[in-house]
Amino acid sequence: MASSTEPQHKEEQEEETTETTAATEEEDTGAQVAPIVRLQEVAVTTGEENEDALLDLKAKLYRFDKEGNQWKERGVGTVKLLKHKETSKVRLVMRQSKTLKICANHIVLPSISIQEHAGNDKSCVWHATDFADGELKEELFCIRFPSVENCKTFKEKIEEVAESQGTKAEESEEATSTANLLEKLSVGESKDQDEKTEEVPVSAENKDKVNQENSGDEK
Repeated sequence: MASSTEPQHKEEQEEETTETTAATEEEDTGAQVAPIVRLQEVAVTTGEENEDALLDLKAKLYRFDKEGNQWKERGVGTVKLLKHKETSKVRLVMRQSKTLKICANHIVLPSISIQEHAGNDKSCVWHATDFADGELKEELFCIRFPSVENCKTFKEKIEEVAESQGTKAEESEEATSTANLLEKLSVGESKDQDEKTEEVPVSAENKDKVNQENSGDEK
């Protein structure tokens, strides 16, 4: 008797499985749920669309804080030399890697003087009228590269651009239009939020320049 009831039990199990599969297929209607909010594509602009990159290198940038008499880190990122397609003016722009916040933004003028920093062949310093914080400000910058080769390339390219930008006699006219050329580029949040203090040796020549500037401010 046991052997005669076994096939019947299997048939009942197969019927139950068939019913379950059919119910599952009925539930899967294949309907697609549309998102509640449709996001439109927005074109992201950097202000660099009308410029050609002459240089693009990874580096770490510092600015000299006169009040604290120390170097402060501006950020780690990419430094570029950008040449405008219409005016042929060249500016130096550096953005932080993660936030893309601008930490340097100034025109390369004929009078720019760039030199090795305190005997470190991976770093160099220069003065510039910078616009990174939304207003023209005299800054003393120090930039450090991962290799001697990159530092040399940067220094040579700056000198080459400065020479091609005309004479120092034309520089006063250049300075008056600097703000207009730079103000179109978006500026990040307050610089104090991301700056870090770091001990970077100041060469005797640069220290004399800073002291002269400080004495001039006091007068």
